[in-house]
Amino acid sequence: MNSNQSAMEFLDLAPIKSARGTVTLPGSKSISNRTLLLAGLSAGETLLRDVLDSDDTRHMTTALRALGVNVSDAGPGALRVQGADGAFRVKQADIFLGNAGTAVRMLTAVLAFCGGEYQISGVPRMHERPIGDLVDALRALGARIDYLGKEGYPPLAIHPMMPSAIREVSIRGNVSSQFLTGLLVALPLLKQHTTVNVVGELISKPYIDITLNSLRRFGVEIESNGYLKFDIPAHARYVGPGEIHVEGDASAASYFLAAGAISGLTGGGPVRVCGVGKDSVQGDVRFCDLLERMGAKITYGGNWIESTAGSEAVARGKFKALNAGCGHIPDAAMTLAIMALFADGETTLADIGSWRVKETDRIAAMATELRKLGATVVEEASRIKVTPPHAARLTPGAIIDTYDDHRMAMCFSLAALGGVPVRINDPRCVAKTFPRYFDVLASISSH
Repeated sequence: MNSNQSAMEFLDLAPIKSARGTVTLPGSKSISNRTLLLAGLSAGETLLRDVLDSDDTRHMTTALRALGVNVSDAGPGALRVQGADGAFRVKQADIFLGNAGTAVRMLTAVLAFCGGEYQISGVPRMHERPIGDLVDALRALGARIDYLGKEGYPPLAIHPMMPSAIREVSIRGNVSSQFLTGLLVALPLLKQHTTVNVVGELISKPYIDITLNSLRRFGVEIESNGYLKFDIPAHARYVGPGEIHVEGDASAASYFLAAGAISGLTGGGPVRVCGVGKDSVQGDVRFCDLLERMGAKITYGGNWIESTAGSEAVARGKFKALNAGCGHIPDAAMTLAIMALFADGETTLADIGSWRVKETDRIAAMATELRKLGATVVEEASRIKVTPPHAARLTPGAIIDTYDDHRMAMCFSLAALGGVPVRINDPRCVAKTFPRYFDVLASISSH
């Protein structure tokens, strides 16, 4: 890998001839930020091991400290959190959360019930990501929240709540599962029986499973009725479990599993990722199911997954085109859009409307950058169709814009496995979830 070392404004990736080896995944961002916040809200002390060290988790850690929570280093990849037992000591704070969407949604909900004066803000893109549905639900329960800019979007001013007799609230499920996650994390603080009804189809259900699993580990059991209704008991109280190990990041695993599969077409692979296995609580491990449908060979262990190309794909020199709904794996689905460059026809990824409100409009961004590699792309409201180049060879020297979106940078690095050089603009954006991504990719690559 060659780079502009002075400013790191871009990274030139040489063609990758083969990918083979073992990768130890960083901790899951989704689990890390949930457990950090829950540890901060809990009674007692919690030791968190294998916590992801990235921009998003640093924003959460900084926010907790600003709220009076004692968060201290406890060795490599470990943090010790002395919980606030449901009541943050600091009652006035300005919280900046960058572009950490999960942190913004969870902390907005939690601080609405904390009896203080708070402001929540982020980078300009965060102020373009909707939060109105969550704010409406919180207001219905007595929260007092003002928009400091555009209606329905951060930044926000949060004031002490007003007493409310309402015990049941509704939230739309088809915009962002993070709204429901925010409510589920915050409502135990009310110490009253509360019901959340989901209106319409809930997207990204596996992320709600992560939330419910995280709550359970901190002593709060929430009843769910088919993802349509959630009951929070009046006796709910967060209690630190003593010690928690954070799983490896299944979303990050998708890049290396795809690399093993693509490389396997020409005699490379396998690539093994350590830190997640078939029984992971993270829904993104189901990315492997779709990878297998395309022709990859997937092998599972207790704490690892391995990928290469299956024999039929090797014989054809291509993967099968895919037509699949990806609402359950919206982040990992981006990697499938890159896999489509190595398929035998048009791949359709559906149910990905949530891409529109992520770090960037990912449907539009993905379409624009895939075309630079020679693909034909049809962009629709909630799906994308990708046909590989007719000559079955990617356009060399494509300059990929990343839109300050970590997943765009990581996804498009895989194009180098197509035997072409690729330039990645603003590679530093991977610091949001995986600061060492390009070093780790280099460690399994040969040129």
